[in-house]
Formats: sequence, structure tokens, C-alpha cells
Amino acid sequence: MIASKIAHNGRTTIPRPVRAALRVRAGDEIAYAIEGDRAILTKVTATPAADPFATFDEWASDNDRAAFAKL
Repeated sequence: MIASKIAHNGRTTIPRPVRAALRVRAGDEIAYAIEGDRAILTKVTATPAADPFATFDEWASDNDRAAFAKL
């Protein structure tokens, strides 16, 4: 198990092996999930911006996809 201490202001350093395993570096975002008495740390990944339907879900029907497929 890898451990780190929490400072008086609530901050901690993510140990190097954990940063390497998650492939995170300065400026990256991390997310926490609480499951009982455990916290799960994951790297936040960006959603693909190339999908035009990702933002406008009102245009996300199968008919819309077929109509815009060749644009």
C-alpha cells in the first residue's frame, strides 16, 4: 500500500507511483468516488469534441445521425 500524509490545510501530495499509474501531471484533473470507507481516485479524461451530437442531445436520434452522416 502507498500512503501519504494530510497537511493541516487538508492538502496532500499524490505519491509518484500513483501519479505514474494514473498518468497524471501538473494541471490534470482528478475525480474522487466515495465507496463506503474508501475513496477511488481516477484521472478525468476529456470527452471527444469531434462528435457533433455530444453537445446537442436533441439531435441524437438515429434519423439525425443518418441525415448528417455524409457531411
